[in-house]
Amino acid sequence: MDILYLLIPLSLVLVFVIAALFWWSLQSGQYEDLEGPGHRILMDDDQAGKPASEASNEAKAGSIGVKSDGRN
Repeated sequence: MDILYLLIPLSLVLVFVIAALFWWSLQSGQYEDLEGPGHRILMDDDQAGKPASEASNEAKAGSIGVKSDGRN
């Protein structure tokens, strides 16, 4: 029975700590965008495996079949 004098206050402190951490996570925006990361992982990156400069040059060319070697 004496152990209850320790366990009840300890459990109340634990509940308050968990509630404070949950409140902090709500206030700091941890739950703002729940769907964004799920959609980002599904986005297909067609330029995977190419160096960034080559991929950007092809994007600047604007059409299929037109290759840009980076020179103007």
